[in-house]
Amino acid sequence: MAGMGGETTPLNVLVVDDDLLIQMALADMVCELGHAAESVTSAQEALDRVLAGEAVDLVITDHAMPGMTGLELARKLRAERPELPVMLASGFDELPGNEPDDDWPRLRKPFQREELVTLMNRLCGA
Repeated sequence: MAGMGGETTPLNVLVVDDDLLIQMALADMVCELGHAAESVTSAQEALDRVLAGEAVDLVITDHAMPGMTGLELARKLRAERPELPVMLASGFDELPGNEPDDDWPRLRKPFQREELVTLMNRLCGA
């Protein structure tokens, strides 16, 4: 994210959440940070876009979604594009199948802007 001299290189962020209000709020937050955000409502649509070659630098995905979960999406993306950072966002970590996995960076909902910035910086090499 930060380049030489402290300038910020904008990222293309794909936001995945089946809740439109959360999706829009997160996409707005990403844009306020100076990045571009595209939003989709399903993990399958996100996977299709990435595999079709859409320019994506970071995926931020909800975990608890119908169909394919965010964790399943993250695993499929890692198999196809291991260099693509994926961040899971969830407010339901206590549910079965959503146990913490230290291998996947997570945002705990609700999260603060600073938490998002810190994790984006860590994942995207700032």
